Amino acid sequence: MRVIGLAGWSGAGKTTLIARLIPELSRRGFSISTIKHAHHRFDVDYPGKDSYVHRTAGAREVLVASGERFALMHELRGAPEPDLRHLLSLLSPVDFVLVEGYKPEPLVKIEVHRAENGKNFIYPHDPTIVAVATDRPDEVVGLPTFELIDAVGIADCVVRYAMPMEALMERLGPTA
Repeated sequence: MRVIGLAGWSGAGKTTLIARLIPELSRRGFSISTIKHAHHRFDVDYPGKDSYVHRTAGAREVLVASGERFALMHELRGAPEPDLRHLLSLLSPVDFVLVEGYKPEPLVKIEVHRAENGKNFIYPHDPTIVAVATDRPDEVVGLPTFELIDAVGIADCVVRYAMPMEALMERLGPTA
């Protein structure tokens, strides 16, 4: 497995870019998984569903399965947020894991930048950024640069720069 992050400020287009990269990488024969960091409370379940009843009754984990998919919900119940190392260990083997968010983590990243956000580029201050996808490529110095809509070029970049899982695990250090 190889891992690469897509990092940028909120509203830069990370999710949109990932939604373009997955089919492009899949078309090339690669299997893809993703990890998305949420800075806010989120729910994949809702009142009225049996799984919601199980979870709100106090179950630590609820696994919902059908003939098409399964989802495992794990309630932290006050425990610390799991780190990236732990989350990666939960995934089944694939060719590439695309990680959205996790800016401070030491994984290799492609910065996603949109000028209308009014935020500065991250790459000058983050040596883990290996390329930039932006609507202002003329403003990037010293790194491979892509238009935000260039899924083919960015997929080439993913294939070139994604780091092996073992190397990332070494960078992340021992489990907490």
